[in-house]
Amino acid sequence: MAEAAEHRQVVGGSPRYDLIILGASGFTGKYVVRESLKFLALNTASSPFKSIALAGRNPTRLADALRWAAHPDPLPDVALLAADVGDPASLRRMCAQTRLVLNCVGPFRLYGEPVVAACVDSGCDYLDICGEPEFMERMEAKYHQRALEKGSLVISACGFDSVPAELGLMFNSRQWTEPAVVNQVEAYLSLESERRIVGNFGTYQSAVLGVANVEKLQELRRSRPRRARPVIPGPAPSKGSIVEHQNKIGLWAVKLPSADSVVVRKTLSILTENPHGLPGANEDAGHIEKRKAFWSTIKPAHFGVKMGLKSLLGIFRLIIIGMFIGVLGRTAFGRWLLLKFPSVFSLGWFREKGPTEDEVECASFKMWFIGHGYSSRDAASQSNAKPDMEIITRVTGPEIGYLTTPIILLQCALILLSDRENLPKGGSYPPGIVFGPTDLQERLEKNGISFDVISKGAAHA
Repeated sequence: MAEAAEHRQVVGGSPRYDLIILGASGFTGKYVVRESLKFLALNTASSPFKSIALAGRNPTRLADALRWAAHPDPLPDVALLAADVGDPASLRRMCAQTRLVLNCVGPFRLYGEPVVAACVDSGCDYLDICGEPEFMERMEAKYHQRALEKGSLVISACGFDSVPAELGLMFNSRQWTEPAVVNQVEAYLSLESERRIVGNFGTYQSAVLGVANVEKLQELRRSRPRRARPVIPGPAPSKGSIVEHQNKIGLWAVKLPSADSVVVRKTLSILTENPHGLPGANEDAGHIEKRKAFWSTIKPAHFGVKMGLKSLLGIFRLIIIGMFIGVLGRTAFGRWLLLKFPSVFSLGWFREKGPTEDEVECASFKMWFIGHGYSSRDAASQSNAKPDMEIITRVTGPEIGYLTTPIILLQCALILLSDRENLPKGGSYPPGIVFGPTDLQERLEKNGISFDVISKGAAHA
């Protein structure tokens, strides 16, 4: 079943593997393996990939993950490769054998850069499931130009962070047809389960480390040139209250400090600089027209994300967790406490072992997008104008960390492998600007993630 990496390099001038999953034995990695096997099993002449490999430090754990992912079917012909983020040579050997690396090894600010560097140097493409703004912005600053030169696409946030937010905003934006214009879209994330909700420990760990590195992120941003800001019709919306109640969707909500807003704003900024989107490496005239037509329907808007819960008590619980992380995350001892006792300081929402398989299967999400805007540009240009239109859309799907994230990651990979010439030649980008004009939304809808228009009408004060 498995052959050593050193003996499987390049066949007939092409990489031996269509994709390699790095960190395949981790909590999320094994679910990514399970999702990938669905498409490997098809293995038809038109299949986007016919060979994959799993990579990691421990061959025994990789074999266990493959066995778990394949159950109850027989073990497929999947190679197990030795690769360690602490061993650059092993990463270079890995990248030399593939067209695409799916990186599931987090926290990315600790372990991600060597993988990005190896992919860029080898010229293979890179996708990950990162939701850490500091890592993503640092990788863009450090590797974007070289990735352009080497023809390597580096795309982070190809999981629940931040594809539902990006495609969800675009879906809402496309509902605003002329002469109407959108001004603001706010997303409200609601996590649901028939049992208790238990989060991914990696997400919790990334949040703790994010607080520790907030000054580094601010310093990085100050050192970078300012990006273009999109022109949005109408006055900027007010910040609003810390806690709010949205009657139309039946949720209490509080602002969520996630990567989604950062990633969406980056996509909108790139779109401002490139109104027709990013040209493909070797796209034909038909695809150029399709790309331009798609981006002509996307209107920029002020965007933010809030966590929605059905009870005010749940909101206070969330605020308390945020205070624990915000205060204790600033010191080494505080971070040790937070990471040593995650269940205590997250009030039971996170635990080191993660959710059980039953808890994963019972969970789901709803992400509401409430857009406010104007019936015309003239209405938006009036002094002290208030939005007179409202459009509500929604994205729904299964559990976010172990089901939705692998679905999204694999669909992004399938598009990249099957439609590479129509995607940018290389560079470091957010997922929206790369996959927006593709059929990613349609693919997700075929795999259990829904996009729905809930209502369109006049805005109410």
